[in-house]
Amino acid sequence: MKLKNPYANFPGHSCFGCSPTNPSGLRMEFYKEGDEIVCRWDPCEHFQGFHDVLHGGIQATMMDEIASWVVFIMLDTAGVTYRLNTRFRKPVMISKGIITIRATLVSQQKQLAEIEARLYDGENMLCAESQASYFIMPRQKAISELHFPGKEAFLK
Repeated sequence: MKLKNPYANFPGHSCFGCSPTNPSGLRMEFYKEGDEIVCRWDPCEHFQGFHDVLHGGIQATMMDEIASWVVFIMLDTAGVTYRLNTRFRKPVMISKGIITIRATLVSQQKQLAEIEARLYDGENMLCAESQASYFIMPRQKAISELHFPGKEAFLK
């Protein structure tokens, strides 16, 4: 199921990861597939580090962004990144096409959620993975401080 970005029309929303109108951004879109949040993304060469290799910072950013969407959908609140540990297994060649990122909620204890994100290249080879720790805000605080619109606003 494709998820809606309820922040897209929010005044001043220019998230580098998910804003559909940020001309320099990644413009990521998300889907819910079972217990996973998934993004399929077509890389552009202006996001490369070495020739034809997707920059590692972009890879980490994408895994951090999808982790936040796991919090939105699976925990019905918002939060902020507490820690992101990324392991790069092999280069992501831009010329191989559509990249897939998959993320799942591993655990939640009190106000800390652990999320696993995996990035696959256009040949479906695992190239990078992140363990993201998110500080989870109480729902009312997420609404008042981060303008969280509630899980239902993401569902079509």
